[in-house]
Amino acid sequence: MKTFLIVVAIVVMHASAQAQADQQAIRSLMQMQEKAWNKGDINGFMEGYLKSDSMLFVGSKGPTYGWRTTLEHYKKSYPDTATMGKLKFDILEVKPLAGPYYFVLGKWQLTRTIGNVGGYYTLLFQKINNRFYIIADHSS
Repeated sequence: MKTFLIVVAIVVMHASAQAQADQQAIRSLMQMQEKAWNKGDINGFMEGYLKSDSMLFVGSKGPTYGWRTTLEHYKKSYPDTATMGKLKFDILEVKPLAGPYYFVLGKWQLTRTIGNVGGYYTLLFQKINNRFYIIADHSS
């Protein structure tokens, strides 16, 4: 019985350590996105998203699918650094889901000379080949 309890304790500790490492990896990815955006680098910002036709983005105009479609949307909506402003993510919650999936809830803020804007976001991350990618983004 003692051996069983020791094995269970080791498994639980390992799972907890892995969840903490995963959460830190997600936070780091989002910090990379903030930095890229704040340099005016939309292509760099998009490196956080899965390059797939099934990647989902939901904004004020409804759902769209595809990494390239999302990239084109961002470039059209934010044609210059004045429009892009300075991005700040405030991560409110990072929750592990089943398997390689994580749910993130947060607030976003763009500080701009043309007027500040902000809102909330929910993100679904998937770990693929030991790296996290956003596979669904709902920002409003």
